[in-house]
This record gives sequence, structure tokens and C-alpha cells, in this order.
Amino acid sequence: MGLTLTEKIIKNHLIKGNMTKGASVAIKIDQTLIQDATGTMAMLELEATGVRCVKTELSVAYVDHNMIQEDFKNPDDHRFLQDMAAKYGLVFSRPGNGICHHVHLERFAVPGKTLLGSDSHTPTAGGIGMLAIGAGGLDVALAMAGMPFTLIMPKIVKVHLTGKLSPFVSAKDVILEVLRRISVKGGVGKVLEYCGPGVKSLSVSERATITNMGAETGATTSIFQSDDITREWLRAQGRERYWVPLYPDDDAVYDEEIDIDLSLLEPMVAKPFLPDNVVPVKEVAGTRVDQVMFGSCTNSSLRDILTIAHMLKGRRIHPNVDVGLSPGSRQILLQAGAEGAIEDLIAAGVRILEASCGACVGMGFAPPTDGVSVRTINRNFYGRCGHASGKVYLASPEVAAAACITGVITDPRGICIEPYHFEMPSNLIIDEGMFIAPSPEPERVTVRRGPNIKPLPEMEPMSNKLDGQVLIKVGDDITTDHIMPAGAKFLPLRSNIPVIAEHVFEVVDPDFSKRAKELKGGFIVAGMNYGQGSSREHAALAPRYLGVKAVIAKSFARIHLANLVNFGILPLIFANIDDYEKIDRDDRLVFDIGQLNVESQAVLRNLTKNMEIPVICPLCGDDLDVVKAGGKLNWIKLITSTN
Repeated sequence: MGLTLTEKIIKNHLIKGNMTKGASVAIKIDQTLIQDATGTMAMLELEATGVRCVKTELSVAYVDHNMIQEDFKNPDDHRFLQDMAAKYGLVFSRPGNGICHHVHLERFAVPGKTLLGSDSHTPTAGGIGMLAIGAGGLDVALAMAGMPFTLIMPKIVKVHLTGKLSPFVSAKDVILEVLRRISVKGGVGKVLEYCGPGVKSLSVSERATITNMGAETGATTSIFQSDDITREWLRAQGRERYWVPLYPDDDAVYDEEIDIDLSLLEPMVAKPFLPDNVVPVKEVAGTRVDQVMFGSCTNSSLRDILTIAHMLKGRRIHPNVDVGLSPGSRQILLQAGAEGAIEDLIAAGVRILEASCGACVGMGFAPPTDGVSVRTINRNFYGRCGHASGKVYLASPEVAAAACITGVITDPRGICIEPYHFEMPSNLIIDEGMFIAPSPEPERVTVRRGPNIKPLPEMEPMSNKLDGQVLIKVGDDITTDHIMPAGAKFLPLRSNIPVIAEHVFEVVDPDFSKRAKELKGGFIVAGMNYGQGSSREHAALAPRYLGVKAVIAKSFARIHLANLVNFGILPLIFANIDDYEKIDRDDRLVFDIGQLNVESQAVLRNLTKNMEIPVICPLCGDDLDVVKAGGKLNWIKLITSTN
């Protein structure tokens, strides 16, 4: 029996376990990336391991999120990351060099290698045939320290592409169609592997758009083959020496299959407030638009910018629409400028923003009160745009450009513009001057720590009995943005857990933090897919600091589940989903840890309602011991001292 592309890469990196679906496997990580929103904490965690230098083939620290330097906090973090990179052996990508996923794809991604990143959109590199996985900062820190990454062997879904995209239909519409079919929960525990004759019609940039936004399905990662298109991309980047052909075996066996005829797709949008709320553009055509935002790690490639410029050339932005562009990288900005696209965009009235994540994470360029913003980004979660009243529609560059022209959501096929045909330049502008190499004398590097950079909080081992009140009860599809908000107000606090903990669940319950401290912690009760979205470990670390002991949910998102374990919060799943209705906020719960075994049923007692509720612990391997120890760093110190 043949192997899928995913299985081939895992097999070549397997350190522990076997590739049985649902079993725990540990794999070697070749490369890591961190970014400034998650990186400060990751570097503090790396420091806590005691290693003196990263042990990966390559590790890179990017500055691309916290670019608004309102006061000292963000620039202090940037300086800290630069110093830590110099000391511990990471390449440092300076502010302005671009978004980590685009820059990594351009300069570092290698087909067949593994990449672990402290950002949920790390699977972008799957567009080049890399097994690229998003994780919490602690898991990335441990990978930098030379430890394998442990995951549940995923199911492999074959996404079989046939046909070719029609004019004004693009890669964004492909992934929106996948989300429409399987939802934001449908990829959990799976890898989306794109195959079929339709793959050959997609450039690496288009493939990367699809793998990037595959994170919104909850998938472990997404991946494309490494073929002649990949080779052409690497040649243009001056990196053809890294190309290797990678394909699944002809007789590879997949767990599921999705068939998509590219020629049948039409322009689509995701309505507020979830990426799977997908409809054809024609269903919302005519909706007034206040703002358009081009960019983010999903759709800010050279192909995207040249397409937008072609559609706007010689035209003016509608007077009621504010338009901004965040290029994916400095290289893209330089190349687009050389080809005249930036001049055309500026002439049309587009504001050229920094090559950063920016508006995607609520760092500036927010829409007006109750405003409609059409964005080419990957997430439209409630409040993510910078405030709760903004309504974000996710769309392709073509749909967003049409809205710029008409002032309303518009099918781009109806505005009498010739379609743009992108061809990859044979030689791209390459300037690596914004990378800083590690210091050749790391022992002489002094790490500068600003006053907002605080040490990791101490984590006590778990007690034998968990006893406390339900601090909050939330519904399905609660995102990490709900738990630990993004945006210009909160991102600068990421290096200071005691301060950022004041804002846990602020967008849904402003009194949560105060209540948690008064009650000395307690429980969280949730619905399906709890913790979807960003990889931010702060959504586990800050609640743990407030004393949260356990989360009882119908199901968990992959990365957040791992982050709960890493910081010693017990995850429990309702054995019977309907029992979710048997617990309310302020109920007093008791759970005896001694009854707990991996994946066996246990009993949670609701003392307020005088009833017993069966629950299951979804952990495997050493994870239960990690939770009991109070978190992974405690557990590592424990097993190291006993060996």
C-alpha cells in the first residue's frame, strides 16, 4: 500500500510512535518560526529550558504583528527578540521585512522538510510541499531546544482538484468552497492534501493561499505536491538547489476525499462572523461597503497585488470606500513597484500600509462604527477588526477590487474589465538586507528587557481534587480572539501575563477576570470546537494565571487543546453532549483527579444541582502527566531530575 505525501514526510521525520491514525507520534522538526505577538513568550520559554543555542536546522524570529509603536512596549519587545535571536542562534527578520509566512515561503521554506511555527497560519509553507504546522509558543520553544514535536497522527483528506479556474475566480474561492463544505470544525484531526490535475494550474502563491486559510478548518496542516511549478518558484527566488520532487504514491490510500472542479467555482464571500459562513457573491451583491483591506498572510502575494492593480488601473476608488493594502513582504513591495503596480494603486486612491499583519489582527485600519469591511484576510471573528461593531466579509482580491470600484459588494465578472493573467517572473528582486544573522559571539550578547517583559508565572502542580465554581459558560466555536483578544489595545501586553490576564474573555464577559480572581479560579464550560483560531498560548496561559483548573467542552480545537496541556489546565469532554445543559455559570463543580485515566470515562460532580456528569479526558501519551505536573516545563524538569 502506497503512502500519501503527508505520510512520506512524517515517516522520514518519525522519532517515536507509528503512523496509526489517532495514535501519538513524535517527529523531528527541521525549522521553526516565531513572530513578535507570540515570540517574546516563546523566547522566555526557550530560556527556561536551559539550552544555550537552538538545535534546529534553521529558526527565524519575525517582527510583523505589533508594528504600532504607540509607546515603549512593542519596540521593547522587538529589541528583546533581536537580542535573544543573536544570543540563541536565530535569524532575525526586522520590522518592515514582511509577514512571517510570506517571507519564510520566499527565503527559507524547503519541500519535504518540517516547519513548526508559533502562528496558526504556518501551514502557508505547505504550498511549497513542506509539512508546516502551527503550534503554541512553548511547543515551538521545545522544538528549538531540540525536542521532537508530538501530535496525533492525523487522517489524510484527499482534496482532488480538476479543471481550471475561470476568470475572476481565484485560489481564495477554492478555500472558501472547502470551508463551505466542511466548516471551521471539519478539518480537526486531519491534513488536507491537494492532488489531481487541477493542481498544475495553480502557482505556488495560489497554493499558499489555500494552505494558509486551511487553518480555518481546524486542520493540522494542508499541503501540495512539489512539482515543476514549485521548481519554477524556487528558481525565481534563487533557491532552485532546494527543490526536490514530492508526490503521493499512485496507490496511496486516503481516509476521505473531496472533489472540486475548479471550472465550476464562482466568486464567493464569507459573511460575518465566521470563515465558514460562505455564500456566492451574488447572494450579498449590493451590500454597502465602507472599507476594503487588501493583504495579510493570505492574499498579499505578487500575483494578488498585480491583479488588484490591473483592475484599478485608470480608475478611482469609490468616494464612500476607504482602501488600504498591506503587502506580504518587502520583496513583493519592491517587485510590484518595479512593475508599476504600486503607482497604479496609489493613483487609484489606495493607501499603502506597512508590510505587516496590521488590520488582520486589529492593529490599525479598523472600519467605522457598524461599518462593512471587505477583506482578503483569513478571519472575520467577532471583534477581530478592532471593535465589536465592525462587520468583516472575507473575499478574494478580485471581489475586493470590484467593491473598491462600485462601493458595494459586487461580482467582479460583471464590471467589464479584462481578466488578468499572472506569469511568474523568471527573476525576482532579492534583497536579504533586512535579515540579521545570529551573533558569532553569543556569550557577549546582553539581552535588553523592557519593563513590560515579565518572567513566566510559576505553575503549581495540580491538586488531587479540583473544586470550584463555573466562571463562565460559552457556546460553540469560541475562538482564541474571544478568550484573549487581539488588537492594538491587547497585543502590546503579550509579554506581561499578569497585565494581559486582566482582559481574558473581555469581549464576551468584561467581569470574567475580576470574578476569577475573587473566586480564586474555577472552571470553564464550553460547546463545540472550543479555542479555534489563533495559536496564541496566552488564551491558555492567562486563564491559568487566573486560577482556571479545567475546561469542560463538547470538543476542542487542536492547538488550543495542546496549549491547555502545556500550562496545566485539565481538558474534559462531555461523554454525552446533552449534559452541557446540566451545568450553568456559578454552579460548584468537584472533580477527583485520582479517578482519571487517559481516554477513560470519569465522573464530574455538580454539587449545586446534585448530579453526576460523565466526562472523558481527551489526552494520550504523557499529556495527562504533564497536566498533573502543572504544565510541560514543570514536567520536563521533573523527568530530567529523576533520570
